[in-house]
Amino acid sequence: MADITWEEPFCAEGANCFRIGTDPDGNAYIAVAGREDAPLTDTREALRNLILEIKAGKADHLL
Repeated sequence: MADITWEEPFCAEGANCFRIGTDPDGNAYIAVAGREDAPLTDTREALRNLILEIKAGKADHLL
């Protein structure tokens, strides 16, 4: 597993918490808190774009 630096968990109103992490190679990771051993991974740029789209409300239909 890569050397991932994880941010503090983000928890919504429910019990669903996730963490965002990065590694020295420029990869970004998203994992359910407590399941950091099985993250989704992509580039930091892709993660940044995902967060911007979520903030813009483009994923509200998924919630």
